[in-house]
Amino acid sequence: MEEKLLTGKKNGMLALLLILALYILAGIGLVVGIIHSPLLAVLCILYLGLGWILLLGLKVLRPQEALVLTLFGKYVGTLKGEGFYWVNPFCTAVNPAAKTKLNQSGDVDGGNKPGLAAVMLTGSAQTAEAATPGDKRISLKIMTLNNSRQKINDCLGNPVEIGIAVMWRVTDTAKAVFNVDNYKEYLSLQCDSALRNIVRLYPYDVAPNVDTTGDGVADDGSLRGSSELVAERIRQEIQNRVETAGIEVLEARITYLAYATEIAAVMLQRQQASAIIDARKMIVDGAVGMVEMALERLNENNVVELDNERKAAMVSNLLVVLCGNHDAQPVVNSGSLY
Repeated sequence: MEEKLLTGKKNGMLALLLILALYILAGIGLVVGIIHSPLLAVLCILYLGLGWILLLGLKVLRPQEALVLTLFGKYVGTLKGEGFYWVNPFCTAVNPAAKTKLNQSGDVDGGNKPGLAAVMLTGSAQTAEAATPGDKRISLKIMTLNNSRQKINDCLGNPVEIGIAVMWRVTDTAKAVFNVDNYKEYLSLQCDSALRNIVRLYPYDVAPNVDTTGDGVADDGSLRGSSELVAERIRQEIQNRVETAGIEVLEARITYLAYATEIAAVMLQRQQASAIIDARKMIVDGAVGMVEMALERLNENNVVELDNERKAAMVSNLLVVLCGNHDAQPVVNSGSLY
């Protein structure tokens, strides 16, 4: 199904004035017909009783809105752009997602019950303008879908919680209305599926011997360190899935990333242990360098001659002083060296 734009229909004001003028003429004709022509009176009564049907063809659109019209079940075209339109009064506007409200999307909910996507999603309150019940207009604005946090196993099997925000808009109204049952619910479900497919390819932190790109070579990709790359892959995955629904995904961003609660404490200890080991390694490397420098300076200046046993004792004492967690408490020898 391809979108077909209806042009030359922006004549709603002219049609409204004409309909009102005909009502005035019908009122005058009814009075004249009762006196002089019963047939004219009957025609005027018919128009006064059925003329309101013509008013059903008046349509008002605001900027970045569209209206998909069908005539007795057949797609006739789409109205796009702000303006006052008049179309065939028997045309019906179609929007299966009119009562579905996505979290943070800027969409509206004309019904009393939220749609499936609203039930599936959680988060902050809506900031959208409320619409009238039965409103079938399709918003063409850029909207944000803030999907709920999901618990997904990364490539190492560790459960992580992750949430994404997706910026999207409708580009083809015909595909959005007729190719899928509800394009908003469809987008939400495809976001969940694409997120799972991409996250399971990455570890939370950099891990050895892990190929995240699929080229057979281990790399340093991770959810925490390669968030921009992961977000772009998620966006592309979603776009490939929603192309048939006439939706364009402009951007995807990771809004929340953390280990699942059942392993968060253990992983925190692991990170702390890794940080301590790295810090100790740096301290030891620096201490060994300082000891070597001290011995070389002593030998160069002939300050004191030490045998191997005294050198070993000196190295041991220096390493204890330099690598210890607390300040050293020296013992002063006031006697001879030996």
